[in-house]
Order: sequence, then structure tokens, then C-alpha cells
Amino acid sequence: MSNQEVIYDEKFFENYPQHPHGGRLINKVLTGKAKEEGFAKAKSLPKIMIDLEAVITIEMIATGVLSPNEGFMNQADYESVLKEGRLANGLIWPVPLSFAPTGERNQEIVASLSVNDEVTLVDENMEPIALLTIEDIFEYNKTERANHLFGTNDRNHPGVDAIYRRMGDTALGGPIQLLQRVDWGPFEKLRLEPKDTWRIFYEEKKFNSVAGFITGANPLHRGHEYMHRNALEEIDGLLLQPLVEMAKREYTRHEFRMLAYRSVLDTYYPDNRSILSPLRVTYIFAGPRETVLHALVMKNYGCTHAIIGRDHAGIGDYYDKYASHTVFEEFLPEELGIDVRLFFEVFYCTRCHSLGTIQTCPHDENYRVNISGTGIREMLRHGYLPPKEIVRPESARIAIQGVQPKGLDENDEATLPVGQVIKSIFPFYLKYHGLGGSLRKKPLDPDQLTNEDLALAIRDVREHADLIYKDISDEYNNAGDINRHLQKQWVDEARESMIDQQEMVIDNLEEKVKQAPDKASDEFMYQDKSEAEKELKVAKQILDDLPKSVRGEDVKYRVWNGLPYHRYIGSDEEDE
Repeated sequence: MSNQEVIYDEKFFENYPQHPHGGRLINKVLTGKAKEEGFAKAKSLPKIMIDLEAVITIEMIATGVLSPNEGFMNQADYESVLKEGRLANGLIWPVPLSFAPTGERNQEIVASLSVNDEVTLVDENMEPIALLTIEDIFEYNKTERANHLFGTNDRNHPGVDAIYRRMGDTALGGPIQLLQRVDWGPFEKLRLEPKDTWRIFYEEKKFNSVAGFITGANPLHRGHEYMHRNALEEIDGLLLQPLVEMAKREYTRHEFRMLAYRSVLDTYYPDNRSILSPLRVTYIFAGPRETVLHALVMKNYGCTHAIIGRDHAGIGDYYDKYASHTVFEEFLPEELGIDVRLFFEVFYCTRCHSLGTIQTCPHDENYRVNISGTGIREMLRHGYLPPKEIVRPESARIAIQGVQPKGLDENDEATLPVGQVIKSIFPFYLKYHGLGGSLRKKPLDPDQLTNEDLALAIRDVREHADLIYKDISDEYNNAGDINRHLQKQWVDEARESMIDQQEMVIDNLEEKVKQAPDKASDEFMYQDKSEAEKELKVAKQILDDLPKSVRGEDVKYRVWNGLPYHRYIGSDEEDE
């Protein structure tokens, strides 16, 4: 049985700006006569049943997504990857690809196998998925795997839990051959394999550079968009790959995330430069190691650049806030073979009137609306579309239909305490009297906040986020415009009225001072002279504090030139 296992080698990529990891793009998908022979052979081989996660991993290996791996790792590669983040030959590979079947019947089959045996891997319907040739059989330590891969042995970590829940004690290593690919349902028409993207990028579109972006459980928000737009300023194309399988229990369903992406791309992204394709991979929840894996996946899809956000592939508080950045100090982009673009946490600054990061915005959090994927999903459960400053309404309106779970529980709560949601997105609310407001005497306790507080914070942003910079702009325009035709005449009229009225108050108080006795007969009913004088002094200070109107005649002095006007537009003749 023959089948071409490498569709392109190093020679093919000589004229491309990128190369697959390890130099070869693997193809382990049987076709034609080889596929027919494979199905016939599968009937006579021992069978091991695999779950959906294993099916997905096998398909990734077979189609080259995980090049240069051709199957499940032998013990030497497994231990080297687990402990060093590299294959036994030294090539960077951050996450073990191991196969340790569970289940009583599967374990009986495993116990009967020897090196060089072949087995058929079948799905839950006993349909053949792939053939596996056994090159190695070895035991491994689950606790050691958890500690090296995830940095913890805590069963509350979903990756750790998966080791104990879905992995057996004996691993099988060896190359696979894929007999049939699983239909991706609603995503099938958008499905692209590495062999497709290399052709699209460099043969059809003639790109010289492509940035990859892999995203998880969240709908497209404006933090994503900020990174995309920055990349497109200097990179030819953009490959957007929302993950569409094996998500957390609470998330936004895959089909709705994809539709949210399409709505925003159709409206706000340049034509023909952004390619949307679902990525059907398993969630490993390995934090920084998974970030490196995603960079290599992007590389195998043909991307020259990888866009990495602040908390790429993070989970809870298990990893440092910027662990997905610092990991590239250990695994250098130069050795990875892909240009890694790291972005700090993106937020919306109402004072800047734009998205920014701590690298670009100097303003305090009293002006900020943070972008938290978890917080966004919680707002959707509470029944609110997030502020337009952090999620486009085109994305949010679709995402709210696909958030899981929907709504609130019997205690009127979502999956997180409402105070935690407010703190994550609306930091101003705890410390300040509203967006851009003054400091509270005492910060609010997040544990004491209610659903009403969430509604008030959202309303504050909806009503005032646009106004802060507009009010600032209006003040500068009023002070700076020499041509006053665009200024609000009613504002000048109101200011002049206030001045007239305050001058009236002063005139009245001056008469009052003249008539006031040195000592009042009743200190509660009448004022003495010193109190009346104090009152007059305050009134005059108020007059000084009132804003002045600025009329056209008041600013004529600002228009002057050192030379006759015609001298500035090309004539050198002096006036006679």
C-alpha cells in the first residue's frame, strides 16, 4: 500500500517566504487505491476505539497541521518534549502528542500488542478512522506529565483533569494513516487545510507575508480588531482561525462565533486581505506551551507572522498575566521560524477616544473600559450587549444568541459574581464617581455589588464614552476658533447672562454692605457688616470664575501677518 506522505519538501518552498516546521508539510491522508486497500486492511486488524478529541488530533497530524509529526510520539520524543519542549532531534515542539487509550476493551487490545503491529482506530460508531503502526509501547507518569505540561497537578485545571479522565496508563507510539476525515458540518465550506492556505497565500493572492491569529471561546471583540489592524498596516494578509471544537463548558458556541466574525469582517475589514477559516483543534489549556504550539500551527499553515495577545491560551489564574509573552524568551522566534508579534492588554480609553494599551495610552483607569472575554460573555448572559467601544454591535448581537449557558440561574446570577465582572471591564466604577469622574471617598467592595450596579456601569459607558472626548474637543474649539460661525451662540449667550446676573448680585450686595450694622441684633435673622463683606467677596470671586463668552470681535487681534497677504502666495512685489 503506497501513499505520498510529504506533499511538499524543502525544495518546493525555496521561493516562498515561509517553510513548514521541520521543512516538510506532512500528508498522511490515504486517497484512491491506497484508501481502498486501507479500509480492506482495517477490517482484519485489532480495533481501538477513540474519542472525538483523538479523532481531531489524528486529522491534524494527517493534514500537516502538526508537521513534522507523522503520528503519535515514541518514548524518546515524548519525554524530550515533556521536559525540554523539544523533539529528541532538538527541534522545538512544546506539547506531547501521545496516545494512551482508556476503557477495559481497549486496554485488553493494548496488552496484546507488540512493536511493528498495526491496529485500526475506530470512532464511537465503530467506523474506521485511521491505521496506526506500533513503533513503541511505554508507560508514563501522569503526575509528571501534569506538572511539566501545565505547571500544576490540580484536578480543577481542565488539562490536568483530562489526563486522569481520558488517558490510560500505557502509550502507543508510531505513524498514522488517515482513512477518512470527519465532516465539519456547518464549517465544512469554510474548512482550509495547510495545502490550501499555502496555495491561496502565495499562488493565488501573491502575498509576501501573512499574519496568523488563533482565538478561542470569545466572539470577535475590538481588542482582536486592534491587533488585526496593526498587523495589516505592514503585513499583506491575515489568516483568522477561531477554534471550533472541544471548548470549555461556558463559552460562545462555535457557529455563532464564526457568524459574528463574518459580520464584522464583511463590514469593517478590507476585501481580499483577510481569510476566515475555522481551526478544528483540541483545547489543551497548557498556557504558554500551547501558545508556542499555536505559533507553529500558524507556521504550518504558511503564516510568516503570529499574532499573540496578552493571555493567549490561558486558563484562570494558573499562569502569569504575560506568560504567553515571556515563553518566547525561552523559545526564540528566530528558532521557531516565525515572526511573533506580541500585544499587551488592549482597552478602550475614553480620554484618547481610541483603543490602546499601556504602551500607547498614558491615562488612568478612570477613563478606561477594559476588554475581558470572560466579562463579555457574562454581560451577554445578563442580557446586555457590551459597549460598542469594546465589541462591535454586529458581533455582539449574534454572539448573545450563542452564549452558553444563557441567562441567569434561579438565584439571578450568571457563572461569575457580578462584582468580578464589573471589576474586569469597568475598573472606574469601583473607585470613581462614574466614567472620568472624581475619586470616591471609599472604593466600592466588589462582593457587595449587584446586578443593578452592572446595569449602571453599562449605562454610564453607553451614555458618556463618546461625550468625554467630545466635551474636550468642544472646549478647545470654543477657545481656538477665530471664525466663530461654528460656535454655539446659545453658549455665549448663557455665559453673558451669567455674568450679567452675577454683576447684579454684586451690585445688590454692595448696597447691602453699606447698610449692614457693625453688629447684628439677631445673628440668625440679620447679618452684620463683616458677614455681608464676606458674602460680597465670594460673589466677586464667583464672577471671576465664570467662563467668558468669545465673540468674533473679541478675537480679531489673532489675525495678523508680518507681510502683505499676497507675499505669502507667491508674489515678491512690495506694495507701492
